[in-house]
Amino acid sequence: MKTRRGCKVYPLTEAQKLHFYCLKYCPKKQVLNIGSSLTIEIDLDWEVLRESIKEAISRCEGMRIRFAHDKKEGKEYQYVVKEDHSEIGHFDFYGWKMEDAEAKMREWTELPFERYDSPMHRIVMIRLPNGFQGTYVCVDHMTMDAQSLILFYRDIIEIYSHKMFGDEVIAYPKAMTSYIKQLEKDLAYEAGSTSSQRDREFFEKLIGTSEPIFNSIYGPGLLEQQRKASGNPDQRAARTIPEDVSANITTFRLEPEPSERLLTFCEEHRISMTCLLLMGLRTYLQKQNGNEDVSLTTTIARRATLTEKRCGGTRIHCFPFRTIISRDKTFLEGMEIIRDTQNQYFRHASYSPTEYFNYRKKFYNLEDGLTYEPLALTYQPLAMKYEGPGLDKMGGIRYDTARYSNGVAGQPLYLTVSHRALDDGLDFCFEYQTGIVTPQKLEEVYYYLCRIIFRGVEDCSRTVGEIIDMV
Repeated sequence: MKTRRGCKVYPLTEAQKLHFYCLKYCPKKQVLNIGSSLTIEIDLDWEVLRESIKEAISRCEGMRIRFAHDKKEGKEYQYVVKEDHSEIGHFDFYGWKMEDAEAKMREWTELPFERYDSPMHRIVMIRLPNGFQGTYVCVDHMTMDAQSLILFYRDIIEIYSHKMFGDEVIAYPKAMTSYIKQLEKDLAYEAGSTSSQRDREFFEKLIGTSEPIFNSIYGPGLLEQQRKASGNPDQRAARTIPEDVSANITTFRLEPEPSERLLTFCEEHRISMTCLLLMGLRTYLQKQNGNEDVSLTTTIARRATLTEKRCGGTRIHCFPFRTIISRDKTFLEGMEIIRDTQNQYFRHASYSPTEYFNYRKKFYNLEDGLTYEPLALTYQPLAMKYEGPGLDKMGGIRYDTARYSNGVAGQPLYLTVSHRALDDGLDFCFEYQTGIVTPQKLEEVYYYLCRIIFRGVEDCSRTVGEIIDMV
């Protein structure tokens, strides 16, 4: 297949293949749906908003991606249509209870997309029960990730503001970069470039150092149970896939003042918020299991350049992140180990995650479904302050964001930490498989994560062992 409906077709990228693999083996096909909303405490002109949404779609090639299946080759392809004629819906929740409005948007999020030759997004203009107005957007993860979705929302609101208030409030936003041009660069890398070989060597050497060990949020019992069942007392990987992949999302909200303390600490010590969160999570798992060798999954956005930041699409690569930090290391020393390891990952992050997992599976002779990572982490930077001023130019108008579960999860526990729009606090958003993780366990994870982080921030010369004993 070279063209589809007059458009040039391209293979899937490695980031897309990782998602497609999940889609292929998940019985519920809404697993890749990302549902969210951005609403503002202002009365909107619905027709101007509709025009702004259509304009933002026309500026973003990632929102115009379509997929095609070549039956003869048995392969998946993608292409970008020149125009998108999707309907922009309108729904008024005025008079509803907020929980009922959220349930309706979750229902929208649970609706699978038609996979081939069809739009991979649904957009509805909404008025919420609290009077906030804006847009609900559901996208397929193979076409957009969180950072590109944030930028798409920002583009809508800046186009709208420019149309309504002119240059004196917000100038017309600068053009997006081309998804197709960045796609061609990615495919050239994946075709066997020198840098791809260098990245492969780095990760294969990393995998070969020694075998990781699984640390459950529930403690060592799961691994011990599976060791007895397999008859292998040295088994280090565990099976975490339930028969039912039903999922939910629970969000815990950290107040603005403690959130600011964490940000200030990171700035003063030149440590990323991701680094601090990883330190907190791995220390919690160390506390639960008694192991200093801890692995969890980290995500890398791969948006270092301006072209990558503004091209849309999905660019996230997920990798296991393993650290060995003894109890006598200080909290700061632990974060420095994480930071140095992160920097190595960033330099090689274009490597294929599917190749990583396939190589590791063969290297350690793992059966299907066995893993060393009990959970995954993503940190999202400030939303509307991304790449300069945005809504702050509009006189302090309050706005809010929300995320809605699609009812399915491909892994037991996925934590996304983001900045709350209304008051700059931090949201800890847990997506979890309900057959494995209980709401009570989530509360415990969040409680101990915060306890560990704040004990470390208060005095980063405290040792890991001291902090574990304190909490």
